[in-house]
Amino acid sequence: MLFHSFSFLLFFPLVTGMYFLIPKRAKQLWLLVASYYFYMSWNVQYGCLILLVTAIGYGGGLLLAQNKVRQGKRRLAVLTGSVLVCVGILFFFKYSAFAVQNINELLRAVGSVRALRVPDLILPVGISFYTFQTIGYLIDVWKGKTEAEKSFLRFALFVSFFPQLVAGPIERSSSLLAQLREPAEFDYDRVKDGLLLMLWGYFEKMWIADRAAILVDQVYQDYRNYSSGMLVFATVLFAVQIYCDFGGYSHIAIGAAQVLGIRLMDNFRQPYFAVNCREFWRRWHISLSSWFRDYLYFPLGGSRGSSGRTAVNLMITFLVSGLWHGAGWHYVVWGAIHGSYQVAGRGIRYVSEAAQKRLPEKKIRFFSEKMQGLTRAARICVTFILTDFAWLFFRADHLGRAVAMLRRIVQNGNWLGQFTDGTLFGMGLCRLEVYQLAFTIGVLLVVDILHESGISIRAWLAKQVLVIRWSIYMLVLLGFVVLLLQNYGRAAAEFLYFQF
Repeated sequence: MLFHSFSFLLFFPLVTGMYFLIPKRAKQLWLLVASYYFYMSWNVQYGCLILLVTAIGYGGGLLLAQNKVRQGKRRLAVLTGSVLVCVGILFFFKYSAFAVQNINELLRAVGSVRALRVPDLILPVGISFYTFQTIGYLIDVWKGKTEAEKSFLRFALFVSFFPQLVAGPIERSSSLLAQLREPAEFDYDRVKDGLLLMLWGYFEKMWIADRAAILVDQVYQDYRNYSSGMLVFATVLFAVQIYCDFGGYSHIAIGAAQVLGIRLMDNFRQPYFAVNCREFWRRWHISLSSWFRDYLYFPLGGSRGSSGRTAVNLMITFLVSGLWHGAGWHYVVWGAIHGSYQVAGRGIRYVSEAAQKRLPEKKIRFFSEKMQGLTRAARICVTFILTDFAWLFFRADHLGRAVAMLRRIVQNGNWLGQFTDGTLFGMGLCRLEVYQLAFTIGVLLVVDILHESGISIRAWLAKQVLVIRWSIYMLVLLGFVVLLLQNYGRAAAEFLYFQF
């Protein structure tokens, strides 16, 4: 059941209406039933899998909380065993085929005629997200940051809460479990703000991401017939597509949870306004990047050791992050590129700080005051170019295609020809749809600029008089209805992060 399907547009009002009508003691059970129905609408067998992960997390948490295993090796063994089982389940479904394929490649390389059978497994939707959420809970209980949850029903809801089940945000137990213990009552302003956030998410997904995907897919599938300029254009457009696709999902998820009285963490904060790659990861997929920071990078030692050790820790973290996104070498390379950016960024900061110490303070202040805006704009552009270069590897079907596309970009040399000969309007979108896409990207840019400047559109709307406020609400709702009618009869495009 996709967020932008008609089935969800029936499911969500029904779940929400019943949630606020039923007694408080029944609210958790109702949400749990709704969450399992939501997840099992893809495949009934998924219910057994998420129940297994839930049982492992619940049982592991209770064992960690028992007095007899509070100290020593036994407690660590409980944590290690629980985490390894969760990781093993994730590996089996997501990486076993990839591992067998690479083993077969090695066997062929040494001249063996034998080959292992590649398992044909369907990747369960959302498994990377709810296994990581469960692992985070187990580690927090082990560290004493959160109490072990004694209610199996509540813990099952923590793992399966449907707004964030299949693609995050990856929530921390200290936040989500605490909110689930005290179900919220109906609040008009909260529900209204949640619905507005959902509508913005639908705008990002259906008006921008799905339309951009048509052009991007056409170029990446048939890259040999496109020029250097068009390949670069498609890669830049993919940066917009994945931002609006995943950002749109996150806004719908956060908005839906807000309607139900649950606050989920922000997952995106204008990432393409980052002035360096380090800041980019503080703005992009925040729940995942903070998960890797807290549960992998810091335990490895973080930046507490030597520069060399810090570089190794960064590379390990980003290589694992790349592999988390998909079972393919192009994802590993994507992670390695971003890890290299982090290592290089640390070196540049060290050199920059050393140079500033040698310059007179007056010159530094003069440069900062006169060139601050220009310098920031240049750094944003450079960061976007670096990020977009990495996106090419992420989007390509495999590593060989990414390399071939880079080679064609460098060697083809035709930069503007296909933008003037009508090629752009024959790639799946008509001329009007291309113009609509350009306009909606412009709207997105304006909104992000306002948010980056600290201006909240929802807060501004709330201050307007009733007539103006509701006129805007009706226009937004009308646009959503038009969007639904335009997409009626088309198969809803899945969110990109569902494959992870």
